[in-house]
Amino acid sequence: MDKGPGHEPTLTVYLPEADTATGTAIVVCPGGGYGGLAIDHEGEQIAQWLLQEGIAAFVLQYRHAPHYGHPIPLTDAQRAVRTVRAGAADWGITPDRIGILGFSAGGHLSASTGILHEGPQPDASDPIDRVSARPDFMVLLYPVITMQDDYTHNGSRKNLLGAEPDPALVERYSLERQVNESTPPAFLVHTTDDQAVPVENNVQLYLALHRNKVPVEMHIYEKGRHGLGLGGGDAAFATWPGHCIDWLRVRGLLPAAK
Repeated sequence: MDKGPGHEPTLTVYLPEADTATGTAIVVCPGGGYGGLAIDHEGEQIAQWLLQEGIAAFVLQYRHAPHYGHPIPLTDAQRAVRTVRAGAADWGITPDRIGILGFSAGGHLSASTGILHEGPQPDASDPIDRVSARPDFMVLLYPVITMQDDYTHNGSRKNLLGAEPDPALVERYSLERQVNESTPPAFLVHTTDDQAVPVENNVQLYLALHRNKVPVEMHIYEKGRHGLGLGGGDAAFATWPGHCIDWLRVRGLLPAAK
């Protein structure tokens, strides 16, 4: 996937040391309103945290506005999951323990990859396309979820779907309306204070997952601005990574704590 900046997606690989590797991998999708990428605090820093936990990280730089909108970002994310799964043996990864993690618009992209997932294409000429693009779990931080007027992030919607989007695309990318029983388990984080992406985005997703009996855990912090990444100096919000690791252990995706 690594073909150049801006007009081709890139996937940067971070592998833990062999003696700490757990076999679990996560594709990381930074936020940026589908118009940029917060590649440091929602990409590189996340990869370094995951490495400390023995998790292989794959930071995706997906294509976005002004040059690319629907369906290109989702195509890039699906290809990233497939790439990791197809190369699992070479990277020491268990192919059914591949998740996706995203922030803000990257959270929408991650949730789209899980909820609108594609299975393997057995007749594809490219062997990467012969494996599933469905992530095994999702970690979504202050994600854009809906494209409906009440609670969407307008910049993300415009960049992804255009200034006057087709109502059918608005419906399809309103992910709270697309959840079903085959949606992957999810770990959700938001703050009530978020002034950019209203907490109702994640609340609606949580309720949809719960209704469909999809395993889900949600943490809503009272305080905290949008875009905090691992914590951004906010002591309360900075507890989410530990809760996430606990959830991964409960799901059997990481070894039990010693």
